[in-house]
Amino acid sequence: MELITILGQTVPEPIQRFWNGFVAERGSNPTARFYEVFHFDDHEASANELGELVIAGKKRATASLLWSYEVEGKRLPEPGYLSVVTTWQGEPLCLIETTRIDIVPFNEVSEAFAATEGEGDGSLRHWREVHTSYFARECERLCMKSDADMVVVCEFFEVVYVNPDSKFNC
Repeated sequence: MELITILGQTVPEPIQRFWNGFVAERGSNPTARFYEVFHFDDHEASANELGELVIAGKKRATASLLWSYEVEGKRLPEPGYLSVVTTWQGEPLCLIETTRIDIVPFNEVSEAFAATEGEGDGSLRHWREVHTSYFARECERLCMKSDADMVVVCEFFEVVYVNPDSKFNC
């Protein structure tokens, strides 16, 4: 499979085709705002389920550890950045635009954010249960210790383009 580079990031050809479809539909080239290609979570079933929630309009936010960005030397997302959301297997699902970033300690993540993230029953209780487990795995990968004060990057987004060829497209 041929690999293409967008703003210094190498992406598979299907991602390039998806991006080109977005650019053609938009009528202008927003490549300068390209941020990343990613799937949610660290296991297949959840990654695909969360991608479906985004397409359905239920998931409009995501959370990451600030430590992940620091350890990986990756810049933080900013409002206006565009990211391709994929399935676990790398199929492009949709393009999201970051609309807002809040950086807060884990124990200060709000009920409103948990509801906007749209997972489970949308409660803060559920958000904390799921993210305590996920962030513990992430901290282990980063050789860090998870705690209630670890800093979370809360990213709000909106879907700006859905892959018309995706099997998850409603």
